Amino acid sequence: MSTLILSPDQRVFPAFSLARLLRTVFQPSGGQRVCILIDLADPRGIKDFAFLKDPALTIQKHAHDVFYQGLKNGVAAELGLSGGEIFAYEITGGSNLDLPDLAVDPRGNELSLERDIYPNYDIILCISTFSATAPLTAFAKQFGFRGATLHGLNEVILSSGLAVDYDEVSRDAEKMRLGMTRATSAEIDFKIGGDMHTLTLWLGEQEAQKSHGLCRGGPDVANLPAGEIYYVPTGADGAFPMRYEDGTLGLMHVAGGRITKATLLSGDEATVRAHNEKLASDPVTGELGELGFGTQVLPVSGRDIQDEKVLGTVHVATGRSDHLGGSLTPDKFVSRGNATHDDILFAPHKTPEIDIPQVRLHRAGQTHVIMEHFHPSDYVVGLLSN
Repeated sequence: MSTLILSPDQRVFPAFSLARLLRTVFQPSGGQRVCILIDLADPRGIKDFAFLKDPALTIQKHAHDVFYQGLKNGVAAELGLSGGEIFAYEITGGSNLDLPDLAVDPRGNELSLERDIYPNYDIILCISTFSATAPLTAFAKQFGFRGATLHGLNEVILSSGLAVDYDEVSRDAEKMRLGMTRATSAEIDFKIGGDMHTLTLWLGEQEAQKSHGLCRGGPDVANLPAGEIYYVPTGADGAFPMRYEDGTLGLMHVAGGRITKATLLSGDEATVRAHNEKLASDPVTGELGELGFGTQVLPVSGRDIQDEKVLGTVHVATGRSDHLGGSLTPDKFVSRGNATHDDILFAPHKTPEIDIPQVRLHRAGQTHVIMEHFHPSDYVVGLLSN
Protein backbone atom coordinates (compact mmCIF):
# COMPACT_ATOMS: atom_id res chain seq x y z
CA MET A 1 0.00 0.00 0.00
CA SER A 2 1.96 2.96 -1.28
CA THR A 3 -0.05 5.52 0.71
CA LEU A 4 0.50 3.81 4.06
CA ILE A 5 3.46 5.98 5.07
CA LEU A 6 1.59 9.16 4.19
CA SER A 7 -0.72 11.19 6.36
CA PRO A 8 -4.13 11.97 4.83
CA ASP A 9 -2.98 15.55 4.26
CA GLN A 10 0.00 14.33 2.21
CA ARG A 11 -1.90 11.89 0.03
CA VAL A 12 -2.77 13.10 -3.46
CA PHE A 13 -6.08 11.82 -4.79
CA PRO A 14 -7.06 11.64 -8.46
CA ALA A 15 -9.94 13.81 -9.64
CA PHE A 16 -13.33 12.23 -9.04
CA SER A 17 -14.74 10.40 -12.04
CA LEU A 18 -18.28 9.03 -11.95
CA ALA A 19 -17.56 6.76 -14.91
CA ARG A 20 -14.48 5.30 -13.22
CA LEU A 21 -16.32 4.78 -9.94
CA LEU A 22 -19.28 2.97 -11.50
CA ARG A 23 -17.08 0.95 -13.85
CA THR A 24 -14.80 -0.19 -11.02
CA VAL A 25 -17.51 -0.90 -8.46
CA PHE A 26 -20.03 -2.64 -10.73
CA GLN A 27 -18.30 -3.60 -14.01
CA PRO A 28 -21.69 -3.02 -15.66
CA SER A 29 -22.65 -4.83 -18.83
CA GLY A 30 -24.34 -3.17 -21.77
CA GLY A 31 -28.02 -2.42 -21.46
CA GLN A 32 -28.28 -2.58 -17.68
CA ARG A 33 -30.64 -0.02 -16.16
CA VAL A 34 -29.49 2.37 -13.44
CA CYS A 35 -31.37 4.82 -11.22
CA ILE A 36 -30.82 7.10 -8.24
CA LEU A 37 -32.79 7.34 -5.00
CA ILE A 38 -32.74 10.37 -2.69
CA ASP A 39 -34.62 11.11 0.52
CA LEU A 40 -36.68 14.22 1.25
CA ALA A 41 -38.90 15.29 4.13
CA ASP A 42 -41.66 15.35 1.52
CA PRO A 43 -40.78 13.23 -1.50
CA ARG A 44 -43.09 15.37 -3.63
CA GLY A 45 -40.38 18.02 -3.37
CA ILE A 46 -38.64 16.29 -6.27
CA LYS A 47 -41.32 17.54 -8.67
CA ASP A 48 -39.67 19.91 -11.13
CA PHE A 49 -36.57 19.55 -8.91
CA ALA A 50 -37.99 22.04 -6.44
CA PHE A 51 -35.72 20.64 -3.68
CA LEU A 52 -32.71 22.24 -5.39
CA LYS A 53 -33.93 25.61 -4.11
CA ASP A 54 -33.27 24.53 -0.51
CA PRO A 55 -29.61 25.28 0.32
CA ALA A 56 -29.71 22.88 3.28
CA LEU A 57 -30.19 19.85 1.03
CA THR A 58 -26.54 19.52 0.05
CA ILE A 59 -26.55 15.71 -0.08
CA GLN A 60 -29.50 15.64 -2.47
CA LYS A 61 -27.96 18.43 -4.56
CA HIS A 62 -24.79 16.35 -5.00
CA ALA A 63 -26.99 13.43 -6.04
CA HIS A 64 -28.56 15.61 -8.71
CA ASP A 65 -25.55 17.60 -9.90
CA VAL A 66 -22.90 14.88 -9.85
CA PHE A 67 -24.74 11.58 -10.30
CA TYR A 68 -28.02 12.36 -12.09
CA GLN A 69 -26.56 14.99 -14.40
CA GLY A 70 -23.40 12.92 -14.85
CA LEU A 71 -25.39 9.91 -16.05
CA LYS A 72 -27.55 12.07 -18.33
CA ASN A 73 -24.56 13.92 -19.80
CA GLY A 74 -22.59 11.01 -21.13
CA VAL A 75 -21.59 8.64 -18.33
CA ALA A 76 -24.51 6.27 -18.89
CA ALA A 77 -23.76 6.10 -22.62
CA GLU A 78 -20.04 5.60 -21.97
CA LEU A 79 -20.77 2.62 -19.74
CA GLY A 80 -23.54 1.21 -21.94
CA LEU A 81 -26.14 1.84 -19.24
CA SER A 82 -29.74 2.89 -19.77
CA GLY A 83 -32.20 4.65 -17.50
CA GLY A 84 -30.55 7.22 -15.26
CA GLU A 85 -33.83 8.29 -13.61
CA ILE A 86 -34.01 9.80 -10.14
CA PHE A 87 -36.71 9.19 -7.51
CA ALA A 88 -37.38 10.47 -4.00
CA TYR A 89 -38.71 8.69 -0.93
CA GLU A 90 -39.61 10.07 2.49
CA ILE A 91 -36.67 10.45 4.86
CA THR A 92 -36.68 7.64 7.42
CA GLY A 93 -35.26 9.57 10.37
CA GLY A 94 -32.78 6.90 11.44
CA SER A 95 -29.86 4.81 10.27
CA ASN A 96 -30.93 1.67 8.36
CA LEU A 97 -34.61 1.91 9.22
CA ASP A 98 -37.00 0.25 6.77
CA LEU A 99 -37.68 2.30 3.66
CA PRO A 100 -41.19 3.57 2.87
CA ASP A 101 -42.68 2.24 -0.36
CA LEU A 102 -43.82 5.53 -1.88
CA ALA A 103 -41.49 7.04 -4.47
CA VAL A 104 -42.01 10.20 -6.51
CA ASP A 105 -40.40 11.15 -9.83
CA PRO A 106 -39.52 14.65 -11.09
CA ARG A 107 -42.85 14.89 -12.95
CA GLY A 108 -44.71 14.34 -9.70
CA ASN A 109 -45.83 10.79 -10.45
CA GLU A 110 -46.29 8.65 -7.36
CA LEU A 111 -44.76 5.18 -7.68
CA SER A 112 -44.04 2.10 -5.58
CA LEU A 113 -40.43 1.19 -4.82
CA GLU A 114 -41.34 -2.49 -4.60
CA ARG A 115 -43.51 -2.55 -7.71
CA ASP A 116 -41.97 0.08 -10.01
CA ILE A 117 -38.32 0.53 -9.00
CA TYR A 118 -36.66 -2.51 -7.44
CA PRO A 119 -37.80 -5.03 -10.10
CA ASN A 120 -37.01 -2.75 -13.03
CA TYR A 121 -33.44 -1.62 -12.38
CA ASP A 122 -30.16 -3.52 -12.36
CA ILE A 123 -28.14 -0.91 -10.43
CA ILE A 124 -29.63 1.38 -7.77
CA LEU A 125 -27.64 4.22 -6.20
CA CYS A 126 -29.09 5.52 -2.93
CA ILE A 127 -27.73 8.95 -1.98
CA SER A 128 -29.48 9.88 1.23
CA THR A 129 -29.34 11.57 4.62
CA PHE A 130 -29.56 8.34 6.60
CA SER A 131 -27.97 5.03 5.65
CA ALA A 132 -30.25 2.64 3.77
CA THR A 133 -27.74 -0.21 3.50
CA ALA A 134 -29.67 -2.73 5.60
CA PRO A 135 -33.11 -2.40 3.97
CA LEU A 136 -31.68 -2.00 0.47
CA THR A 137 -29.53 -5.12 0.91
CA ALA A 138 -32.64 -7.10 1.84
CA PHE A 139 -34.49 -5.77 -1.22
CA ALA A 140 -31.49 -6.51 -3.48
CA LYS A 141 -31.63 -10.15 -2.45
CA GLN A 142 -35.38 -10.21 -3.00
CA PHE A 143 -35.46 -8.49 -6.39
CA GLY A 144 -32.01 -9.31 -7.79
CA PHE A 145 -30.48 -5.87 -8.29
CA ARG A 146 -27.08 -4.52 -7.25
CA GLY A 147 -26.58 -1.18 -5.61
CA ALA A 148 -24.58 1.28 -3.56
CA THR A 149 -25.48 3.43 -0.58
CA LEU A 150 -23.72 6.78 -0.31
CA HIS A 151 -25.40 8.55 2.60
CA GLY A 152 -23.99 11.82 3.86
CA LEU A 153 -22.25 12.64 0.58
CA ASN A 154 -20.17 15.83 0.68
CA GLU A 155 -17.31 17.52 -1.19
CA VAL A 156 -14.57 15.88 0.89
CA ILE A 157 -15.97 12.42 0.21
CA LEU A 158 -16.30 13.13 -3.51
CA SER A 159 -12.71 14.32 -3.75
CA SER A 160 -11.16 11.54 -1.66
CA GLY A 161 -13.17 8.50 -0.55
CA LEU A 162 -14.97 8.18 -3.89
CA ALA A 163 -11.97 9.17 -6.00
CA VAL A 164 -9.76 6.24 -4.96
CA ASP A 165 -9.05 3.06 -6.92
CA TYR A 166 -11.42 0.48 -5.45
CA ASP A 167 -9.42 -2.39 -6.85
CA GLU A 168 -6.59 -1.16 -4.61
CA VAL A 169 -8.98 -0.66 -1.67
CA SER A 170 -10.18 -4.24 -2.10
CA ARG A 171 -6.64 -5.63 -2.20
CA ASP A 172 -5.63 -3.79 0.98
CA ALA A 173 -8.81 -4.83 2.77
CA GLU A 174 -8.14 -8.45 1.88
CA LYS A 175 -4.59 -8.23 3.25
CA MET A 176 -5.95 -7.00 6.58
CA ARG A 177 -8.81 -9.48 6.56
CA LEU A 178 -6.51 -12.47 6.11
CA GLY A 179 -4.42 -11.34 9.07
CA MET A 180 -7.45 -10.76 11.29
CA THR A 181 -9.85 -13.54 10.37
CA ARG A 182 -10.98 -16.41 12.61
CA ALA A 183 -10.20 -14.50 15.81
CA THR A 184 -11.63 -15.71 19.08
CA SER A 185 -12.00 -12.26 20.65
CA ALA A 186 -10.99 -8.61 20.58
CA GLU A 187 -10.24 -6.31 23.51
CA ILE A 188 -10.50 -2.54 23.30
CA ASP A 189 -8.96 -0.43 26.07
CA PHE A 190 -10.50 3.01 26.61
CA LYS A 191 -9.12 5.88 28.66
CA ILE A 192 -11.28 8.80 29.68
CA GLY A 193 -10.73 11.28 32.48
CA GLY A 194 -7.89 9.21 33.91
CA ASP A 195 -10.02 6.05 34.15
CA MET A 196 -9.48 2.88 32.13
CA HIS A 197 -12.22 0.61 30.79
CA THR A 198 -12.07 -2.48 28.60
CA LEU A 199 -14.65 -3.93 26.24
CA THR A 200 -14.24 -7.56 25.21
CA LEU A 201 -16.03 -8.72 22.08
CA TRP A 202 -16.33 -12.44 21.41
CA LEU A 203 -15.90 -13.33 17.74
CA GLY A 204 -16.23 -17.10 17.73
CA GLU A 205 -13.45 -17.70 15.17
CA GLN A 206 -15.73 -16.40 12.42
CA GLU A 207 -14.44 -15.36 9.03
CA ALA A 208 -13.75 -11.62 9.14
CA GLN A 209 -15.67 -9.73 6.48
CA LYS A 210 -14.60 -6.76 4.39
CA SER A 211 -16.39 -3.72 3.04
CA HIS A 212 -14.26 -3.14 -0.02
CA GLY A 213 -16.46 -1.30 -2.49
CA LEU A 214 -16.69 -3.93 -5.23
CA CYS A 215 -20.16 -5.15 -6.15
CA ARG A 216 -19.60 -7.24 -9.25
CA GLY A 217 -21.34 -10.51 -8.48
CA GLY A 218 -24.89 -11.43 -7.53
CA PRO A 219 -27.45 -9.26 -5.75
CA ASP A 220 -25.65 -7.10 -3.21
CA VAL A 221 -25.20 -3.53 -2.03
CA ALA A 222 -21.87 -1.77 -1.53
CA ASN A 223 -21.51 0.87 1.17
CA LEU A 224 -19.45 3.75 -0.24
CA PRO A 225 -16.93 5.01 0.65
CA ALA A 226 -15.70 1.53 1.56
CA GLY A 227 -12.65 0.16 3.33
CA GLU A 228 -13.14 -1.72 6.56
CA ILE A 229 -12.78 -5.11 8.21
CA TYR A 230 -15.74 -6.10 10.34
CA TYR A 231 -17.26 -8.84 12.46
CA VAL A 232 -20.68 -9.54 13.95
CA PRO A 233 -19.79 -10.29 17.60
CA THR A 234 -21.18 -13.44 19.17
CA GLY A 235 -21.09 -11.75 22.58
CA ALA A 236 -19.56 -8.88 24.51
CA ASP A 237 -18.76 -7.92 28.10
CA GLY A 238 -17.14 -4.99 29.89
CA ALA A 239 -17.65 -1.27 29.55
CA PHE A 240 -16.90 1.55 27.15
CA PRO A 241 -17.45 5.32 27.07
CA MET A 242 -19.70 6.86 24.44
CA ARG A 243 -20.16 10.41 23.29
CA TYR A 244 -23.80 11.26 22.58
CA GLU A 245 -24.76 13.67 19.80
CA ASP A 246 -25.24 16.54 22.29
CA GLY A 247 -21.71 16.04 23.68
CA THR A 248 -22.82 14.19 26.82
CA LEU A 249 -20.44 11.40 27.81
CA GLY A 250 -21.77 8.17 29.25
CA LEU A 251 -20.29 4.86 30.29
CA MET A 252 -21.94 1.88 28.60
CA HIS A 253 -22.11 -1.23 30.77
CA VAL A 254 -22.09 -4.36 28.61
CA ALA A 255 -23.09 -7.92 29.51
CA GLY A 256 -24.36 -10.82 27.45
CA GLY A 257 -23.60 -9.07 24.17
CA ARG A 258 -25.54 -5.88 24.75
CA ILE A 259 -25.51 -2.57 26.60
CA THR A 260 -27.56 -3.13 29.74
CA LYS A 261 -27.34 0.39 31.17
CA ALA A 262 -25.56 3.71 30.82
CA THR A 263 -24.17 5.92 33.55
CA LEU A 264 -23.39 9.61 33.28
CA LEU A 265 -19.77 10.71 33.01
CA SER A 266 -20.37 14.34 32.06
CA GLY A 267 -23.00 16.47 30.39
CA ASP A 268 -26.78 16.22 30.46
CA GLU A 269 -28.22 13.59 32.78
CA ALA A 270 -31.48 13.65 30.82
CA THR A 271 -29.67 12.30 27.75
CA VAL A 272 -28.45 9.25 29.65
CA ARG A 273 -31.83 8.80 31.33
CA ALA A 274 -33.55 8.73 27.94
CA HIS A 275 -31.06 6.14 26.70
CA ASN A 276 -31.70 3.94 29.73
CA GLU A 277 -35.43 4.20 29.20
CA LYS A 278 -34.98 3.03 25.61
CA LEU A 279 -32.75 0.13 26.72
CA ALA A 280 -35.35 -0.93 29.29
CA SER A 281 -38.32 -0.72 26.93
CA ASP A 282 -36.58 -2.32 23.90
CA PRO A 283 -33.51 -4.24 25.14
CA VAL A 284 -32.20 -5.34 21.72
CA THR A 285 -31.47 -1.70 20.90
CA GLY A 286 -28.34 -2.18 23.02
CA GLU A 287 -27.11 -5.30 21.22
CA LEU A 288 -23.60 -4.92 19.83
CA GLY A 289 -23.99 -6.01 16.23
CA GLU A 290 -20.66 -4.96 14.70
CA LEU A 291 -16.97 -4.43 15.36
CA GLY A 292 -15.17 -2.61 12.55
CA PHE A 293 -11.69 -1.33 11.68
CA GLY A 294 -10.85 1.18 8.96
CA THR A 295 -8.38 0.23 6.22
CA GLN A 296 -7.84 3.42 4.18
CA VAL A 297 -5.69 6.53 4.45
CA LEU A 298 -8.32 9.25 4.03
CA PRO A 299 -8.96 12.78 5.28
CA VAL A 300 -11.63 13.42 7.90
CA SER A 301 -14.88 14.27 6.13
CA GLY A 302 -17.11 14.97 9.11
CA ARG A 303 -19.34 12.08 8.03
CA ASP A 304 -19.01 8.71 9.73
CA ILE A 305 -19.59 6.90 6.43
CA GLN A 306 -16.05 7.92 5.40
CA ASP A 307 -14.42 8.57 8.76
CA GLU A 308 -15.02 5.01 10.02
CA LYS A 309 -13.05 3.75 7.00
CA VAL A 310 -9.89 5.60 8.09
CA LEU A 311 -6.97 3.39 9.08
CA GLY A 312 -6.39 3.72 12.83
CA THR A 313 -10.04 4.06 13.79
CA VAL A 314 -12.37 1.50 15.35
CA HIS A 315 -16.13 1.41 15.65
CA VAL A 316 -18.77 -0.72 17.27
CA ALA A 317 -22.43 -0.61 16.37
CA THR A 318 -25.67 -1.30 18.14
CA GLY A 319 -28.89 -2.66 16.74
CA ARG A 320 -29.84 -4.24 13.43
CA SER A 321 -27.24 -6.63 12.01
CA ASP A 322 -28.96 -8.75 9.35
CA HIS A 323 -27.27 -6.86 6.49
CA LEU A 324 -23.89 -7.88 7.96
CA GLY A 325 -24.78 -11.53 8.34
CA GLY A 326 -26.15 -11.19 11.87
CA SER A 327 -29.51 -12.35 13.18
CA LEU A 328 -31.00 -9.14 14.56
CA THR A 329 -33.84 -8.21 12.20
CA PRO A 330 -36.44 -5.43 12.57
CA ASP A 331 -39.13 -7.85 13.77
CA LYS A 332 -37.10 -8.59 16.91
CA PHE A 333 -37.43 -5.01 18.19
CA VAL A 334 -40.38 -4.01 20.33
CA SER A 335 -40.81 -1.05 17.97
CA ARG A 336 -39.73 -1.18 14.33
CA GLY A 337 -38.93 2.51 14.71
CA ASN A 338 -36.07 1.43 16.98
CA ALA A 339 -34.64 -1.00 14.41
CA THR A 340 -31.65 1.15 13.53
CA HIS A 341 -28.03 0.15 13.04
CA ASP A 342 -26.02 2.86 14.80
CA ASP A 343 -22.26 3.07 14.42
CA ILE A 344 -20.29 4.36 17.40
CA LEU A 345 -17.04 5.69 15.95
CA PHE A 346 -13.90 6.25 17.99
CA ALA A 347 -11.49 8.66 16.31
CA PRO A 348 -9.52 11.72 17.50
CA HIS A 349 -11.78 14.22 15.73
CA LYS A 350 -14.98 12.46 16.79
CA THR A 351 -14.23 11.52 20.40
CA PRO A 352 -11.43 13.86 21.56
CA GLU A 353 -12.12 13.07 25.23
CA ILE A 354 -11.59 9.34 24.68
CA ASP A 355 -8.24 7.69 24.01
CA ILE A 356 -7.78 4.09 22.93
CA PRO A 357 -4.40 3.01 24.30
CA GLN A 358 -4.64 -0.39 22.63
CA VAL A 359 -6.80 -2.82 20.66
CA ARG A 360 -5.83 -6.49 20.85
CA LEU A 361 -6.99 -9.38 18.72
CA HIS A 362 -6.71 -12.97 19.99
CA ARG A 363 -6.28 -15.35 17.09
CA ALA A 364 -4.88 -18.86 16.64
CA GLY A 365 -3.38 -18.87 20.12
CA GLN A 366 -1.60 -15.54 19.60
CA THR A 367 -2.35 -11.97 20.63
CA HIS A 368 -1.90 -9.27 18.00
CA VAL A 369 -1.99 -5.56 18.78
CA ILE A 370 -4.11 -3.93 16.05
CA MET A 371 -3.86 -0.26 16.97
CA GLU A 372 -2.48 2.02 19.68
CA HIS A 373 -3.64 5.59 20.34
CA PHE A 374 -5.44 5.67 16.97
CA HIS A 375 -2.40 4.51 15.00
CA PRO A 376 -2.16 1.19 13.18
CA SER A 377 0.19 -1.25 14.86
CA ASP A 378 3.35 -2.71 13.37
CA TYR A 379 1.37 -5.90 12.83
CA VAL A 380 -1.21 -4.11 10.65
CA VAL A 381 1.46 -2.12 8.81
CA GLY A 382 3.18 -5.41 8.07
CA LEU A 383 -0.02 -6.92 6.71
CA LEU A 384 -0.57 -3.98 4.36
CA SER A 385 3.06 -3.93 3.25
CA ASN A 386 3.03 -7.50 1.97
